[in-house]
Amino acid sequence: MPWIQQIEEDAAEGLLARIYSDARRRAGRIWNIIRIQSQNPRQLRAGLGLYSAVMKTDSALQPRLRETLAVVVSRANECHY
Repeated sequence: MPWIQQIEEDAAEGLLARIYSDARRRAGRIWNIIRIQSQNPRQLRAGLGLYSAVMKTDSALQPRLRETLAVVVSRANECHY
């Protein structure tokens, strides 16, 4: 099984601490998909920005359809996210 070193919430500093704080405020917890990217907070921030741009901004696709497509692709890829 692959293993990726993660920075725990109580050890996070600077940008990562802010990202963790925002994530906890949004979801009530820090999901593993965030933790596994913790070694490079700038890349994590960029990835979250891309996700937000794709899933949260105006689009020809309604938000519910975007979420449905994300779930279908995740299932097809056997991904929990």
